[in-house]
Amino acid sequence: MTISRSVAFIIRSLLLFGFWLLLLEPDAFSLAAIGLDWAVGAVTAGGAALLSLRLLPPGSGAPRPWPLLRFVLRFLKQSLLGGLDVARRALDPRLPLALGFVHQHTVLPPGTGRALFGALTSQTPGTLAVDAGRPGEVLYHCLDVRQDVAGSLAADEALFVQALFPQLGAAGAAGRVEDRS
Repeated sequence: MTISRSVAFIIRSLLLFGFWLLLLEPDAFSLAAIGLDWAVGAVTAGGAALLSLRLLPPGSGAPRPWPLLRFVLRFLKQSLLGGLDVARRALDPRLPLALGFVHQHTVLPPGTGRALFGALTSQTPGTLAVDAGRPGEVLYHCLDVRQDVAGSLAADEALFVQALFPQLGAAGAAGRVEDRS
């Protein structure tokens, strides 16, 4: 299903205007104050939506809601578990670390999708995408390469691709560990 530019403009404008409303102070919602603030927000949202259409034209595929929900739930679970693991390591007097790099294979082409995936997975404590420009892989720095970081990243990528880039097909090949230090 292809989304037309006008529908994409309306959706993006509404989302950006909603974000504008979040930034307003509570007293701006009184009938006396609805005027200039809302007008500036509407014009700004419309301009930002036009710019976003120029920078990121609407594609043929919209996000798939159920796989996206599964990805978000997995991301939240991984973030919580990763945060607890990092806290445990920081408080452990032996500081159990096995620093290293994981070369993660990816089906995502270089560009926005791969950068977004790298940024999202870097939000999970214990992993940090350090190079997404290599053909067919993303390089991650990890706090403990003895864990199955590559398998976890492969599962994350499979859900990410299923939710946002189903035209790429199957994803989820595990990476290889290198440079333990």
